[in-house]
Amino acid sequence: MTDGDYDYLIKLLALGDSGVGKTTFLYRYTDNKFNPKFITTVGIDFREKRVVYTASNGTTTGKTFKVHLQLWDTAGQERWADWGFFKNSLILHSFTFLKVNWMELQANAYCENPDIVLVGNKADLADQREVQEKQAKELADKYGIPYFETSAATGVEVDKAVITLLDLVMKRMEQCVDKPPAESASGNGATKLSDEQPNEKKCTC
Repeated sequence: MTDGDYDYLIKLLALGDSGVGKTTFLYRYTDNKFNPKFITTVGIDFREKRVVYTASNGTTTGKTFKVHLQLWDTAGQERWADWGFFKNSLILHSFTFLKVNWMELQANAYCENPDIVLVGNKADLADQREVQEKQAKELADKYGIPYFETSAATGVEVDKAVITLLDLVMKRMEQCVDKPPAESASGNGATKLSDEQPNEKKCTC
């Protein structure tokens, strides 16, 4: 795909405590490489990847879309809360981070129920495990979000975690596009597609 040759630009944000492996996780996904020498992220950075997404309703395969992913890498818990970045979907790293910050994530997200995937990284370091798999799954079930145990070092489940999040985002977007435009006078806060821009797709999830 050439620059601009895509149907959707989607931004995914990696959040979590410092040192949980956000940078190496994203590097593994975009470049399929592992670099154990990454230094602590300062501020915010992002990586990019082009993917082909095929829509599915669970029984049949639908339309294919070209998606440009921007995967934003944050500096850790001490900085993320100041950025007001939550207009798009999130990748969550860190068991403690989710427990402590769930309410703030909900308050600052782009919609009432943001698309979130909980990721327990560094699955290859079993001897250094701090959270048991059962605990993490129980927390994910409590909030109704998918949970994956990944390893940036080996690549296990990294692609699956991101693809699952992308699938959630695309399904939400498809639902928005498929909805008939609401009349502006309905009084329910819904917006109507502009008559001057009939081809523009807007979503107010």
